[in-house]
Amino acid sequence: MKIEFPCGDITLEGMISVPDGPGPFPLVVVCHPHPLYGGSMHNNVVDAVCSSLGEKEIAWLKFNFRGVGRSGGKFGDGIGEKDDARAAISFGEGQARIDPGKIGLSGYSFGSIVAFPVAVEDGRVKAVGGIAPFVQPENLLNQYTRPKLLVCGTQDEFVNCKALEKVVQEMPEPKEIALYPGVDHFWSGAEDAMAERVAQFFRKYLVGVK
Repeated sequence: MKIEFPCGDITLEGMISVPDGPGPFPLVVVCHPHPLYGGSMHNNVVDAVCSSLGEKEIAWLKFNFRGVGRSGGKFGDGIGEKDDARAAISFGEGQARIDPGKIGLSGYSFGSIVAFPVAVEDGRVKAVGGIAPFVQPENLLNQYTRPKLLVCGTQDEFVNCKALEKVVQEMPEPKEIALYPGVDHFWSGAEDAMAERVAQFFRKYLVGVK
């Protein structure tokens, strides 16, 4: 379902899907890749993750950051986008049949630069996932004791998966890392397997089903 929701003095566009049934259901908000390089909520990775979440009876909300598509405003250098993500959570948690105590947040590439600090700062986020993720600064999640998942391809042109492994080593449990051999930053052809892993993670920690 197409949605619009406020973020300060601008309006953002998005889509939300809630499973059939009485609920209440967990919700995962998904953040798209870099707006200045063509990133939007219609990205292949974002779509794959949302599809897999829906298959596991988890509601999802994806949205366009400020300045993308029909969303108001202009690129916020990763700072304004954190407000966008928080606004998406606020909208989502207030919807019918959503359990506001079971909110997850996921981000792909630039989306992870937004999602990780929001997860750290916002107690509503109960689990966070990063896809082809950038952890900035590297110690950002070193005190973050809620569940976190980081997935990356071994041929990623922008994220060094060996360095990522070392960064994850410093993070407290619960944490999960999954590396995909031969996969690059854009996940072409590998979206579905990765998305299944992401959805399993959120089902484990938001629904309690392994």
